[in-house]
Amino acid sequence: MFSFLKKLDNKNHKPTFGALKILKYIGPGLLVTVGFIDPGNWASNIAAGAEFGFTLLWMVTLSTIMLIILQHNVAHLGIATGLCLSEAATKHTKPWVSRSILGTAMLASVSTSLAEILGGAIALQMLFGIPIPAGAILVVIFVGVMLFTNSYALIEKIIIAFVSIIGLSFLYELSLVEIDWVQAGIAWVVPSIPQGSILIIMSVLGAVVMPHNLFLHSEIIQSRQWNLEDDVVIKKQLDYEFVDTLVSMLIGWAINSSMIILAATTFFSNGVKVDELQQAQSMLGPLLGNNAGVVFAIALLFAGIASTITSGMAGGSIFSGLFSEPYDINDNHSRLGIALSLITALLLIFVIGNPFRALIISQMVLSIQLPFTIFLQIYLTSSEKVMGKYANSKFTTGLMLVIGSIVTFLNILLFISFF
Repeated sequence: MFSFLKKLDNKNHKPTFGALKILKYIGPGLLVTVGFIDPGNWASNIAAGAEFGFTLLWMVTLSTIMLIILQHNVAHLGIATGLCLSEAATKHTKPWVSRSILGTAMLASVSTSLAEILGGAIALQMLFGIPIPAGAILVVIFVGVMLFTNSYALIEKIIIAFVSIIGLSFLYELSLVEIDWVQAGIAWVVPSIPQGSILIIMSVLGAVVMPHNLFLHSEIIQSRQWNLEDDVVIKKQLDYEFVDTLVSMLIGWAINSSMIILAATTFFSNGVKVDELQQAQSMLGPLLGNNAGVVFAIALLFAGIASTITSGMAGGSIFSGLFSEPYDINDNHSRLGIALSLITALLLIFVIGNPFRALIISQMVLSIQLPFTIFLQIYLTSSEKVMGKYANSKFTTGLMLVIGSIVTFLNILLFISFF
């Protein structure tokens, strides 16, 4: 898909820039955003709010700050080099390094797709009583048709519409509850790790900072690319990309926070333990009115479909990068990557006993893979050989090393919690 765009680089086609032109750059960031307001986030955030109230809101803030830095940085890789993260890894690292990391990234893509498909299937069960296996098949068929028959531009518009619907749904839900904003404000900025919360903390981290989104963003940002040889054009792209990323990530922060706040004010305050999304929907009816439960299910359905589309695209990008190729829906490697991500996840759903628990664990799996992707990204974006004069400054490299260290430390805490 983006291989055609890259061919335009040598034609000296220069875009004009102005105040309104920035709207044309809004889109790639929102495709990333839908990945971290996916059903896995719903499960993690609802579990966080239902079990610990507002206490874990700080993790959404910390994760979003890390996400903005990481996504902005990986988008620079795509703009400055014309390569996605997967292509750059294959080109600039030893084969055993790139294949090992990209192999685990494909596993993370499958884990992501599992959560997305499962969420959409749960929503179909809520709305129409369709069994989860049948609903999962319907979601995969619909997403497959979308990916294999529609252009990126149309998919981007659909995703933006879906994000809007999800956001409006949570605004409606929040309007029905009384919120202690002072307590919430403190929880947003004051870290706290209650006993027994480390699994939820790690699932929140994995649900927000997702490995597949780093690969996806470095690929789709190139849909806005014109001329890699013109420094003025590249500088404008970098500036406008930051606005797109910042605005999109803040939207995701607000929606994720809304999930925890809603769960805290409806379930935690009433002493209700939530073990499945279906239970959360059914409990919202008596507490907030029947419309709340329906709106919840509709928003979950849109979240599941939209995020399954982006997880499939990420799988295609990662797999095609193994062969030093860009994501292109007309290329067999991209198609195979999409199929591996979606079909493998679908098969796993057929053997899952506890869907809600599977959603949370799938996000934990993402957090375990995340350090490998982060340190790969740091290596590539800090290298002048890869990035030229757009390589990371020492400050940026240091900041990203801190992020990678925090993620690694939290993973160590997770392993310790099992003993």
